[in-house]
Amino acid sequence: MRTNPNPTRLTAAAVLGTGLSAGLLYFGTGLDPIPWLTWIAPLPVLLLAPRVSAFGAAVAALTAWTAGGLGMWSLYRDRLELPLPLALLNLLTPALVAAVAVLTFRALLRRALPALAAVAVPAIWVSAEYLVAVLTPNGAIWTLAATQADLVPVLQIAAITGAWGVSFLVAGLPAALAAAVSPWPPGTAGSRWVGAGAVVVVILAAGAGAVRLSLAAPHGPALTVAMIASRQQDDWAPIDTPRGRERLGEVVTRVRALPPGTGAVVLPEGGFVTTSARLPLITAPLAALARERGLDIVAGVIVTDANYNAAMFFPASGGAPAVYRKQHMVPGVEPYTPGDRLLVLPGVGVAICKDLDFPELARQYRSRGAELMLLPAWDFDVDGRQHARVALMRGVENGMWLVRGAADGELTVSDPYGRVVAAASTTGHAPTTLTATIRTGGADTFYTRAGDWFAWLCVAAAVLALAVAGRRPRGERRGRGVTR
Repeated sequence: MRTNPNPTRLTAAAVLGTGLSAGLLYFGTGLDPIPWLTWIAPLPVLLLAPRVSAFGAAVAALTAWTAGGLGMWSLYRDRLELPLPLALLNLLTPALVAAVAVLTFRALLRRALPALAAVAVPAIWVSAEYLVAVLTPNGAIWTLAATQADLVPVLQIAAITGAWGVSFLVAGLPAALAAAVSPWPPGTAGSRWVGAGAVVVVILAAGAGAVRLSLAAPHGPALTVAMIASRQQDDWAPIDTPRGRERLGEVVTRVRALPPGTGAVVLPEGGFVTTSARLPLITAPLAALARERGLDIVAGVIVTDANYNAAMFFPASGGAPAVYRKQHMVPGVEPYTPGDRLLVLPGVGVAICKDLDFPELARQYRSRGAELMLLPAWDFDVDGRQHARVALMRGVENGMWLVRGAADGELTVSDPYGRVVAAASTTGHAPTTLTATIRTGGADTFYTRAGDWFAWLCVAAAVLALAVAGRRPRGERRGRGVTR
């Protein structure tokens, strides 16, 4: 017969567990995450959930994930300048998802279903990530997978499952460990196998990823790429102003100074601002420069009267540029009309910044033969590293090289396996230049062919878990804070 726990001790444990999860989430997610903390961050709240009331478990989850998400607050309010209600919505949405997952976990443990409880947490979380990515203008920006960018072997599962598989592992391990030591159902040895099985799955996934990396051999033609970017905040000048002409001159000087043999250079999103009538003031010098240096130039150009944000590809042979119009805008920040066409050249794709927050767009590029993506970008200073790592996931999913030149952020070159080959931060209004020599061959992946099959599997598992959790357990006694 079980006895009610000491209320004082239970309250202290609840406060401690909530605080631990909040702290681990704060440092394990956000703008500069410590990846291994993310794996254990949910554990204290999940351990607490079957030992307190449903209300207590919900409050613990909401509090921990809200406090843990404050690492993004400076981005929401200071950089994006989101209205307070919208900033709070961005903060509270993951917390609400976590609360649903924790309550479902608790309910399934009460029904003596530890394996389903362990699956429910990552399935609900991944389902939310996926639905946000496909149904909202935010894309896959808050996926747990991006927190694991420094654990490259773990990322390799994304080549099969998409980033959703990485998030599933990260959320699933603590859920399985918590289920293994749950007081419900009492005396069930099978619960321990749930935890052991999850540990084995994670080890196998990381081991297979390490093997994949060890077998990865660079191939394809060699190409020296360069990125030139600066801090553009408060330095945004149309081309017909003195500062606009000065910035164009700085870029031309920097491109001319690139090492001989450089084959392509990526300039940042929004690096040039103009109207349709004055567009030749930008395109003519850059086309001539591309021909003069014998390299391809990708430049970000905003055309204000036509209301579009473009990446213009100037071929080494000279001539008129190929134009890509950005398809996904930052909500509340970019008022431009979105484009609807890809720009795919032989083996090369061109997209812009937030476009790579959307897995489907990157998959379309790879399906059409792109093995190298040239990506003008413009970040918000504090999120430079984090946003570059979100883009990096698209490269792993589809086996593509990414050359991402970001103003107010990080210049990054990553290979088809998520390994960062070169990186540098923009530090001031003086341009930063980064070069790297790569082998441009891509890697075939199952994800490119199969798409979001794993995300849909998680949606099905989440629906099943919620349906089972919603049924009243047999023999439950009403009116008691603790059930048998």
